[in-house]
Amino acid sequence: MLLSPNCLYVCVRIYISGFVGFLLVLTSEAKVGPSSESNLCTETEECLLYDLVCENENYEVRHYSSVKWVSTDEEAFFMDTAIMTAFRRLFKYITGSNKNGEKIEMTAPVVIKIDDSKKQFWQSKVYTMSFLLPSEHQENPPQPTDDKVYFQTMPEMKMYVKSYGGWMMSLTDKINADRLTNQLDAVGAQYKQDHHYAVGYNSPMALRKHNEVWFVVEGEPLCQPVMSDGPLVP
Repeated sequence: MLLSPNCLYVCVRIYISGFVGFLLVLTSEAKVGPSSESNLCTETEECLLYDLVCENENYEVRHYSSVKWVSTDEEAFFMDTAIMTAFRRLFKYITGSNKNGEKIEMTAPVVIKIDDSKKQFWQSKVYTMSFLLPSEHQENPPQPTDDKVYFQTMPEMKMYVKSYGGWMMSLTDKINADRLTNQLDAVGAQYKQDHHYAVGYNSPMALRKHNEVWFVVEGEPLCQPVMSDGPLVP
């Protein structure tokens, strides 16, 4: 059966539109990519990529796609103690302590989820450290041999992000997390308050370090200009 010129034109347009939409979906989901596409990752081949939603002089709002991480939990009174043990455990996994005996490329950033529900200094917290799985292992990573190492898929989400340099430690993370929450509270931004993320992009040997604090956005993100001490700029 022959198609009329009008029908053929419509069919071609539908096909092209669908194909372009399919390509956009593939592009939007490819968020573990070459470090050359990010100015934050300078020591690894692959990096967690994101879309910048908005920013002001104090913080950014970023959109992250859903990606898979390899993680481990460690309970401690201070983050500095927890991350040493957690890092060694995950580093063993990527250097061959998995059921395939396979070495896995290091990626950036390293993310530590911090429980903020416990406010008193004498209360221990659970710190969850995660390494981003490279693109080739996002679907089917080698199974860990340590039962304290597991996989988790973080959902698509938006983050309030504050950057800082120097060493990422309990003190510097707390200072910058407090600064960010003060700035978010000043503009009435909604965010998850029961946890935040400490994020590092560099090895201890790096002379210049880039660290971040992340809070998960709730509702519509806000990027109104704010002064450094919190109040809105008139």
